[in-house]
Amino acid sequence: MTRMLVPGVIAMAATVVASNILVQYLLGPWLTWGALTYPVAFLVTDIINRIHGVKAARQVVLVGFVVGVACSLIGSQIMGEFGPLVTLRVAIGSGLAYLCGQLTDVTVFNWLRRGSWWRAPLVSTLVSSTMDTCIFFSIAFASGLSWIDPAADVAWANEALPLLGYGPIVPLWISLAVADWMVKLAMAAVALVPFRMLVGKLTQRAV
Repeated sequence: MTRMLVPGVIAMAATVVASNILVQYLLGPWLTWGALTYPVAFLVTDIINRIHGVKAARQVVLVGFVVGVACSLIGSQIMGEFGPLVTLRVAIGSGLAYLCGQLTDVTVFNWLRRGSWWRAPLVSTLVSSTMDTCIFFSIAFASGLSWIDPAADVAWANEALPLLGYGPIVPLWISLAVADWMVKLAMAAVALVPFRMLVGKLTQRAV
């Protein structure tokens, strides 16, 4: 890993750590503060991919994965009101969602990198964010996957409630997933502005 990737590695590690901490704090009935910081990981990956290429982006993703695993290990040792802050299901879901989502982001971005400047970051983030959300929430909370960690109590996440408080009756975790996904989609559009600005500045600096 070259010295040029250090800022990207630091940004990814900081994003992962911040998201693991902020996910403990609620932001309304359906979200946590971590939902606002985690999408920055896709921005970091896309900028590294554009400036340094696919191999460098994958290296940064792997560093983020290692940091995430470390955070999960630490969280599993901290006891909250209802048990460990990070259960086995949450740890597995978080790790798989991050790794699959980020590597998919890298691949899709690379497929579209020769098109319009906005297409690669927007489409890759939309696809990978959807994958990330589906993997994490289903593994962490779906009752059908309780065999992953039978000791983990996910009854609260499967309480039947109206979707986002207004729609059809679904398990609570579905509302949490949809709210999280909607934030990721919004952030994907908003992130186009810093993506354009940072890529422009970094490209000029490299010339």
